Amino acid sequence: MTPEQVATASKPIVLELGDAFTRCPTTLRRARLLGISGWAFYVTGRAGALGDVRAETVAAALGFLAPDAVADGWDAALRTVRPVEVAAATLDECCRWGTANLDAVPGVARLAGLLGHAVQLADATGMPLFAAWRAMPVPEMSAGGRAAIGLRLLREHYAGAHLLAVRASGMTPLEAVLAGPEGEAGAAACGWPPPYPPVGPLVRRRLWAEAVTDRLVAAAFAGLGPAGGTELVELLTATRAHLHRAS
Repeated sequence: MTPEQVATASKPIVLELGDAFTRCPTTLRRARLLGISGWAFYVTGRAGALGDVRAETVAAALGFLAPDAVADGWDAALRTVRPVEVAAATLDECCRWGTANLDAVPGVARLAGLLGHAVQLADATGMPLFAAWRAMPVPEMSAGGRAAIGLRLLREHYAGAHLLAVRASGMTPLEAVLAGPEGEAGAAACGWPPPYPPVGPLVRRRLWAEAVTDRLVAAAFAGLGPAGGTELVELLTATRAHLHRAS
């Protein structure tokens, strides 16, 4: 497989598995232990690696969440806990989930190695959130934990690349969400209030942005070689199937 083919094939799986730990009840309980709401935990967990920055900076980095909704979560968390502490807690929960759910997956050590290699090869230019997460200290962990962290970081890389591609297409983040598969429901979930603009003319731009996203991320897979890229896709596919059977 070419690097771009690997990026295209990997994307839906990485997007699904890269934040699977956030839906775990144990992860959600961590918010209560920190004394913040689930929304504040999500926003600060995504962007806390940036450190003590203003909500406007966080909204710019996250891109697809409405700025007012970002400010609500970020500022609420700031009143109780430092952002980097929430980021560290998020990493802990990701590792915990990976150990519990991925350690038993056949080939998980190889998967963790390939993901880690891709993350290190990824170009972080224009992606401050991905760069901040890649620089976060990671505790010692099992192969499943390493794989979970790799999925999390690679998901953030895809998100950063997609934000760049969307802006290059001439769309706003809101327009990109509306043109996506969830439409207005997705916009509401991201905190954007109605009324919404029509999406008909945006679909072609959305498809262009998806293709550009894959081209931007492809560089992360080039160093794996054709065989390594194919193996990564196969391992990701098998891992998703294993998790679906276990659920």
